Amino acid sequence: MNRNILNAVAVVAMVAGGGAVYAQKNPKVGGAAMYPTKTIVENAAASKDHTTLVAAVKAADLVGTLSGPGPFTVFAPTNAAFAKLPAGTVDTLVKPENKATLTGILTYHVVPGRITAKEIAAKAKANGGTATYTTVQGEPLTFHKAGAGWGIMDAKGNMGRITIADVYQSNGVIHVIDTVMMP
Repeated sequence: MNRNILNAVAVVAMVAGGGAVYAQKNPKVGGAAMYPTKTIVENAAASKDHTTLVAAVKAADLVGTLSGPGPFTVFAPTNAAFAKLPAGTVDTLVKPENKATLTGILTYHVVPGRITAKEIAAKAKANGGTATYTTVQGEPLTFHKAGAGWGIMDAKGNMGRITIADVYQSNGVIHVIDTVMMP
C-alpha cells in the first residue's frame, strides 16, 4: 500500500474515531515524526505539543529515568492539557520546593511495561468494559471505551481521552492525552 493511501486511511480513522490516531509508523506528534529508535524523552522533546511536559520532566529530574531502558508506558499530556489547569499551577509545580509534588504528578502518568491500545482493549473486554493500571506513583488510572478511542480517568474522577495511541519508543510507548491526570 503506498504512503498516500496509508495517510488517507489514518486521516479517515482519526475523523471517524473522534480524533484518536492509532498505530501509525513514525506518527507525527506536535509536528514531529516520532521514531521507535529514540527514547521517550528524545521523541517528546521533538514535539512542539509537549514542551510543558518536557520542562516538567526536567524540573522533576526524571530525564535520566525516562531515557533509561524501561520499558515504560507514558500517558503524555499536551501543552493544551496543561493549559486547562488553574492559572499559575504549572509555574508553581516547577519550582524547586515543589519537586516532590511535581514528581508525584508526572509518575502518575507512567505505567511500568509497554502497554498498547490493543492490550488496554483486551483487558477492558475481560473486565466488564474498564481496564485499570497501577502507575509508578502507586495509584490507578482507569480506561474505558469512548467512541472509537479510549477515555482515561484519574483517581479524582477527572476524565480525559487518548488522542494519539501507540507511539512506539525504544524504551516503551507513549499515548498522547488531552488532560493532566491527578493522583
